This record gives sequence, structure tokens and C-alpha cells, in this order.
Amino acid sequence: MESKKGVLNEQEAEKLERIAFILKTVAHPLRLGIIHLLEQHPKLSVSEICEMLGSEQSLTSHHLQNMRLKGILSVKRDGRSMMYSLKERDVSLIIECLENCQCNM
Repeated sequence: MESKKGVLNEQEAEKLERIAFILKTVAHPLRLGIIHLLEQHPKLSVSEICEMLGSEQSLTSHHLQNMRLKGILSVKRDGRSMMYSLKERDVSLIIECLENCQCNM
């Protein structure tokens, strides 16, 4: 039997790892909601996000911090508020694509 070892080169394998990392990072309803809001509003504070999503501040802050640390969001201080924005707007294209997918529906 011939081995299929090496079908993916190192560069392709790294690209797939990065894609999986991004998908794992956003794979939560609250995180998807945050990304959806930040598509429509370039900068939002934690309290604005909580108000719009009807979520608790501690839980929302946890998810925002996680996505910031993983490179999905950026944050800048504006007076006393921390303003969050999408670091890469293309992340929202992933969600749009999945919204149109009819898999297991």
C-alpha cells in the first residue's frame, strides 16, 4: 500500500491550523453575537454590547478578553471606557458564509 504521507505541505497544514484556531475562537453564540454587532458598529464598549445582547457584563467581558487575546478583536481606551472593534473585518465573512449554509438544517 502506498502511503499518503506528505499530501499537505507544511504551509497548507499551518493555514488549516490557523483556520481551525479562528473557528474555535468564535464558536460560541455570545461571541458570534459580539462579532455581528461589531460588523454594524465599528466601536462598542462592554456596556453597549451587554445592552444590545442582553448579556451579563462579567460573561461578556470574559468573551471579549478571550477574543482580544486570540487576535480577533482590538481594544482602545476612550476616557473611562474600553472600546472594542474587529481586528479583521473578514472574520465576519466566515459567519455570513455559515449563515447561508444549509448543512443539517
